Amino acid sequence: MRAPIGFRISNRRKSLKISQAALARLVGISPSYLNLIENNKRDIGGALLNRVAAQLDIDIDELAGRAEQKLLQDLEEAFADPMVESLPFRPDERRELVAQYPASAAALARLHRAYSGAIANADAYADRLRSDPLLSQLLHQILSGITAVRSSAEILEDVSDLDDAERRRFRGAIAREARTLSDVARNLIGQFETSSRNRRSVSPAREIDDLIIEQDNHFPELEQVADTLRQEIERAGPFGIGTLTDLLASAFNIAVVVGGEPPDPEFPGQYRFDAPRRVMWFQGASTLATRQFQLARLYGELAAADAITHTLENATLSTPTARRLASRAIGSYLAGAMVFPYSRMLQDAEAASYDIDHLRQVYHASFEQVAHRLMTLRRPGEEGIAFGFLRSDPAGRLTKHFPLPGLLLPNSGHACPLWAIYGAFRTPDTMLRQVVRFSDGSRYLFLARTVQRRAGSFREQPAMSSVMLACDVLHADRTIYGSGLDLLDLSADIPVGPRCRLCTRRNCASRQEEALSPGGGRAEIRAPLLPADLDLGDPA
Repeated sequence: MRAPIGFRISNRRKSLKISQAALARLVGISPSYLNLIENNKRDIGGALLNRVAAQLDIDIDELAGRAEQKLLQDLEEAFADPMVESLPFRPDERRELVAQYPASAAALARLHRAYSGAIANADAYADRLRSDPLLSQLLHQILSGITAVRSSAEILEDVSDLDDAERRRFRGAIAREARTLSDVARNLIGQFETSSRNRRSVSPAREIDDLIIEQDNHFPELEQVADTLRQEIERAGPFGIGTLTDLLASAFNIAVVVGGEPPDPEFPGQYRFDAPRRVMWFQGASTLATRQFQLARLYGELAAADAITHTLENATLSTPTARRLASRAIGSYLAGAMVFPYSRMLQDAEAASYDIDHLRQVYHASFEQVAHRLMTLRRPGEEGIAFGFLRSDPAGRLTKHFPLPGLLLPNSGHACPLWAIYGAFRTPDTMLRQVVRFSDGSRYLFLARTVQRRAGSFREQPAMSSVMLACDVLHADRTIYGSGLDLLDLSADIPVGPRCRLCTRRNCASRQEEALSPGGGRAEIRAPLLPADLDLGDPA
């Protein structure tokens, strides 16, 4: 959903009593073009947005309304929920709510998060009841115990000629079955408590999302620590696998082993750190890029544990699962900053017009590692192109998500089936590019390519994923991927949405779910051929 940046510029300019002509002259554009921007008829971004923000003495995040955009996106998801989507919402109701009653809008968004979490937990319990053999066995034991108790009790009540010995025997049977029932019930409750602790799947991901959005995908303290660690490593030798291996051995008494049996045979990953034995193990099929990155991550987590702890202390993480996932994300961020030093990476990216394959060769890295690092180049005053990042498995489920302000990227589940992230599976190992246009008129450049983890043996299936970067189309001409595209030709844009449930394009042939209908209209797909109110046949 496009934020009204132009209106903010106009209001701020008027509050400072600066004329339109004066501001246009200060930022180097014509007054007529500034008038179009202020009326939200032209997009603004990049260097021009920075110049306008500087002249108006306003923070660029406040001017771009990034907090408002995130809240609008949360409300879009809440209003698209099947429980409320049929209500007659006005088209601009969400925007008006955010603009006039931001606290109420935030309350609705939080309530929807809590509701989504409760639904996820309920689904998890239902799945366990349907599929968990232990729970099924416990329930059968309870049912059998109740049947036995009832049978003994009915005999004691209905049979009047039982002698004392028989009565004692039946009462003893009831007591034994009651104790067994009590033990089984405790086991059942324990299973549900374990399930509850392990199945909080919505809240941790959202909390990490909020942490990343709050930091604008950039952690200055970690960048400084990474520069220091990189210098330490380069004093010992050239940055790479050899030097990292030697430093881990000399500084932390850690051996690096490639190939052979993994420390934990049940663990399916390509690498594993065995802390008790002080061994970092890699599968023989793992790539050099994977080994370099994970060795840098291990070195960073050991050498800069205080910096990671400090970063996590300042974050809102309410559960152990959220803290574990956030710790992993922060460790990976630190490793990326070590492998790709900020200023050098930005300079190389700009010089190569953000050619990811070229940058892979320069840094001996993987496609996903380079794409991930490009997304974090957000240092104030030294910014690269702002990218969003998505990763999908072959089933279409999103497995990694880093948002881009203004672009509604789904948090989980599936995205729009027309997005390049899915089209990339049809052309493996080939970059796919798209210029897409959303229903609100916002346009983005999507770049996607498949990545594949090497199989360790003939019997092992290679794991394939698709990685996508997204940026505002205003920055497309700064990339090599904008070459040859007529970015002014709107007819070549691919009409898309965020995902079917949130998309307002009712005439999309790829739609799989009903559209969000602000007017509460009739369903357009999966409807009978004949209208439901048509009576067929002769009256009785």
